[in-house]
Amino acid sequence: MNNARFPISLHILTLMARESGTLLSSDYIAGSININPVLVRKEISNLRNHGLIESKEGKNGGATLAKPAASILLSDIYHAVQQASLLGNSRNQPNPACSVGKQINAHLNSLYADIEGALLRKLENITLADFSGRFE
Repeated sequence: MNNARFPISLHILTLMARESGTLLSSDYIAGSININPVLVRKEISNLRNHGLIESKEGKNGGATLAKPAASILLSDIYHAVQQASLLGNSRNQPNPACSVGKQINAHLNSLYADIEGALLRKLENITLADFSGRFE
């Protein structure tokens, strides 16, 4: 994965699944992940915008799942945090006069689509409830 958003978001949602119905504060969540609460609030905002969690602001506020963990697929989480190609993108323009350079991007795009498709097929078969059930 080319960034930390998926594992952070999955950590947040797993905590919420295990504390079903309880409003969890960003400080509590940040303590579990061992990151700054500001980063947690940023991910909570994104997950809320994607309909995965609900949040309440204020002293007695916090966040909880917006729907049952059994109805949240790991692919839903992946889509909520995906920013770029899984394996990254080339930052330069290859030489069009080169036999490899003129075709590399098309072949990379095809390869990346195949890899991401395989990843999504796996993530579509795992619910948040399945994942959170792995913890004792």
